[in-house]
Amino acid sequence: MQSESKGATSLVQEKRVSSPLVSAVIRILKRVDGFKKLAREFYFDVVLSVHQCPRCGGRIEMTGKSECSCVCGNIFDPTIAFQKSPCCGKHLVRKPQHYICTGCQKSVPSMFLFDEKLFDKAYFREMVRRSRSRAAKRKEEMKRLLAESRSGMLIFTDEPCLESIPGLVEDMDALIGTEGLRPRDFVLDVNSEFKMDDYRRHILRVLGCDSLLFSDIDTLNNDARRDKIWRFVTLTFMQSEREVMLTQYGNDLLVERTSYETYQ
Repeated sequence: MQSESKGATSLVQEKRVSSPLVSAVIRILKRVDGFKKLAREFYFDVVLSVHQCPRCGGRIEMTGKSECSCVCGNIFDPTIAFQKSPCCGKHLVRKPQHYICTGCQKSVPSMFLFDEKLFDKAYFREMVRRSRSRAAKRKEEMKRLLAESRSGMLIFTDEPCLESIPGLVEDMDALIGTEGLRPRDFVLDVNSEFKMDDYRRHILRVLGCDSLLFSDIDTLNNDARRDKIWRFVTLTFMQSEREVMLTQYGNDLLVERTSYETYQ
C-alpha cells in the first residue's frame, strides 16, 4: 500500500513537471532567484567598496545578515561599525529586530541588509528560555493547587447506563451534531495530495540543527496557500510528538528542533 501511494505521488509530480505552464513558471522562478542573488552580490560589492576592516584595514565581505568578515579573522556588524543615523549623525545600536539611533532612539533601516530580516537568535533564545521557565513554574503551581483541591474517591455502586435516562442518548447526539449523518460522511479521502511524512522530512532537512522562521521554510507544493496549511498541520503534529518546538514571533512562528536525534 505504501509503495502504491509513493508511486501515485511521483506520477502526480511527473504530470506537473510535464505541464508546459508549470515548467515555464519553474524556469522563471529560477531565473528570478539567480538574478536576485547576482543583484545582492553586486549591491554589497558597491556598498563595501568604500569600507575596510577596522582591525587590519583589509578587504571585507558579507558573510551573514548584517555580518562582515575579513581574512584576518575579524567578524563584526557593519551597520554598527560604519553606518550613522541620518537624523543625528550618531552611531547605531542593534536591537532584537532593528537598529536605533543612540541620540534620539529612532529606528533606522540598515544599509547592510538586502532583503533579509534582522533576527537576534541569542536574544530570542534567552526570551524563549525565560518564557518556558515561567510556564514550567505556573504548571507546577497549578499541579499543587489541583492536588490540594482534589476531592475524595468516588465509588460507583452500579454500572453507569446511558439508557437509564430517557432521551439522554438522543440529546447527546444533537449536542455534538451527529444527527442525520450517514456512514459515507465519515469516509476519508485517501487520494489527497497531502503526505505528512514528505513534509516532516522536508522540515527536518531544512531545519537541521538550527532554528528557523515558519515563513522561511521552502514550499513543496505550487499552491502557496495549500502548502502553508499543510506545513502548519505537519508542524502541529511534530510539536505534539516533541520533535519541534513552536513559539509565536510577531506574525510568524519560530520553529526549533527539540533534539539532534530527531534529525538523524
